[in-house]
Amino acid sequence: MSHYDLIIIGSGPAGRAAAIQAGKLKRRVLVVDRKDRFGGVSVHTGTIPSKTLRETVLNLSGWRERSFYGRSYRVKDDIGAQDLKSRLHMTLDHEVDVLEHQFARNHVDTLDGLARFVSDTEIEVATEAGETTRLSADKFLISTGTKTYRPDTMPFNGTTVVDSDEFLELARIPRSLIVVGAGVIGVEYATMFSALDVRVTLIEPRDTFLDFIDKHLIEDFTHQIRENGVDLRLGSAIEKTEDAGDHIEVSLANGRHVRAEMLLFAAGRMGATDKLNVEAAGLETDHRGRLSVDRKTYQTAVPHIYGAGDVIGHPSLASTSLQQGRVAACHALDTPTLPESPWFPYGIYSVPEISTCGMSEEEMQERGIPYEVGVARFRETSRGHIMGLEHGMLKMLFSLKTRRVLGVQIVGEGATELIHIAQAVLNLKGTVDYFVQNTFNYPTLAEAYKIAGLDAFNRMPIPKEYKVKRDEGQTKQAKG
Repeated sequence: MSHYDLIIIGSGPAGRAAAIQAGKLKRRVLVVDRKDRFGGVSVHTGTIPSKTLRETVLNLSGWRERSFYGRSYRVKDDIGAQDLKSRLHMTLDHEVDVLEHQFARNHVDTLDGLARFVSDTEIEVATEAGETTRLSADKFLISTGTKTYRPDTMPFNGTTVVDSDEFLELARIPRSLIVVGAGVIGVEYATMFSALDVRVTLIEPRDTFLDFIDKHLIEDFTHQIRENGVDLRLGSAIEKTEDAGDHIEVSLANGRHVRAEMLLFAAGRMGATDKLNVEAAGLETDHRGRLSVDRKTYQTAVPHIYGAGDVIGHPSLASTSLQQGRVAACHALDTPTLPESPWFPYGIYSVPEISTCGMSEEEMQERGIPYEVGVARFRETSRGHIMGLEHGMLKMLFSLKTRRVLGVQIVGEGATELIHIAQAVLNLKGTVDYFVQNTFNYPTLAEAYKIAGLDAFNRMPIPKEYKVKRDEGQTKQAKG
C-alpha cells in the first residue's frame, strides 16, 4: 500500500493550489479525481466555461458596440450553439494542459478514480477499469467541490430541462429560456443569453436576489438587465413544471404561467461528498453535503483532515479556493505562511459585470459606522464615452472617523478588473485622500475612482491637521 505525506481528493482550484504548494515543498503528494481530465468543476463546468461562454457571446453578438451601431448590430448574424462551444473547448483544452504540466513539473502524482475513506488514515480508489487501490497518508485534503442540486419536482431530461452542467452542452440556442434561481449562476446565464436576444425569464421565489451585494448596486443592476430584456419574476414560488414537448410551462404560486423552449434550473448546489464515506473518517456534513472547517487553518473536526474550496461553503469562489488550498497545504505540512488578506473581491460575470470588495452600505449601517458615499458613473468618464458606455457605476464607502475606504461596489464593463485597485487600498488601510491625491491614467475607467473619491471628499469634514498645514502655508506666504 502506497503512503503519501498528503493526499488531495479533488483537483479544482483548492486541490490544484494545495498540490503545487506541497510539490514545491518537496513532499510526496497525490491528487485523486474521478474525472479522466483534471481541473474539477472550475475547469469543466463552472468558472472557466461560463466566463469563456460570456466572452464569446459578447464578441459574436457585438454587444459592446451596440450603443454606437444600434441594437440590431451583430458581428455574426446567425449564431449557433457550435459557435459558442468551439471557443469553449479550445479554452478548456488549454487549461487542462497547463494544469497537467504544473503537476508534472512539481512531481505531483495523480490517480483517476472514485475515492472513499476506509478510515481516517486510509482511502480506497475505484478506477473505471474496475480496479481498487488502497492508499494511506499522514494528511488529507478534501476539495471535491460541489454538484448541481436536482430536486425530484423538476422534470430534467438533459435537452429542454437542464441543470447548469448540462446547459454547456446545449445542441441549439433556444429562442426563449426560463432560468430558475437568481443566484450567481442563474443571473450570469440569464444575462448572457439575453445579450444573444434570447427571450429570458428569470424566476426567483424570494422577494430579493443577490442579497450579499449592496442594495443600491442591485437596484442599478436590476434596471439594466430589465432594460436589456430580462423578465425578472421575484417573490413567487414554482408550483408546477410541465414538459409539453415543444415547450416548457411553469406555473407560479401567484397564478401566472411562463412558457419557453428551454428551462435552466440553477437554484443551488450541493457539496460533492456523498460518495466519500466521510463517516469512516469520523466526519459529518451538513444538510447540503458541506464540511465544517476552522477558517484559519482549514482543519476539519479530525485535525489531520482538511477541507477547502466550494465543499466548505461561502464564499465558493475559484479565487478564494486557490488561497484556501495553499494555506491548508502549508499548515498540513508544518510550513509557515502568510495569512489570507482580510478583504477579497467578489466577482459576478453577468452582463453587466458586478464586483465588490469590503462592506456594503447595509453592513456599515448595521455596525453603526458613520460614513460618507462617493459615486461615479462610467458615462462621466472620457473612456466611458469612447467605449460607448451608457451605464456603469462605481461606489465607495468611507469612514467619517478614520477617512478609510471600507467598501467598494462596481457594476458595469470591466468591474471584475477595476475592483483590484479597491482591494489593494482596502487591505493597506488607505483613505479617501489616496484617491484625491493620486493621478490615474487618462482616459481610463479607473478614473472613476478619482471622481468617486472627490465626490465623497468634498462632503467630508476637513481634518485638523489639514487646517494646520494650510494655516502654516498662509503664514509663510504672508511673511515672504
